[in-house]
Amino acid sequence: MRRTLEPYLWLLFSGGGVVAALVLPVLVLLFGVLMPLGVVDWPTAEHLRGLLGNVLVRLALVVVVVLCLFHAAHRIRHTSEELLGIARFDLLIALLCYGGAITGGVLAVMLMF
Repeated sequence: MRRTLEPYLWLLFSGGGVVAALVLPVLVLLFGVLMPLGVVDWPTAEHLRGLLGNVLVRLALVVVVVLCLFHAAHRIRHTSEELLGIARFDLLIALLCYGGAITGGVLAVMLMF
């Protein structure tokens, strides 16, 4: 039986789905709704620097970004193949989607560390 990367990609997809469902709505609510409306005060620059000074916080942000990117890549790959009927280009689509997710993950690591 031939081994594939597919189970690992599904693992990243499901992990990204959990993060996208639980973490992103909170961030959007805080930074996209409550802070602009003045319900919650914006954090000061010193507070954000202190928060991002912790390695665990930076690592958590990188994990959130990477998992969400892989979730989106997997969803875009399979949706485009099914809806657009371009499954014959599976390898090219997979390389573009997952390559973009890996590139975004590398950029997130470079920005955080």
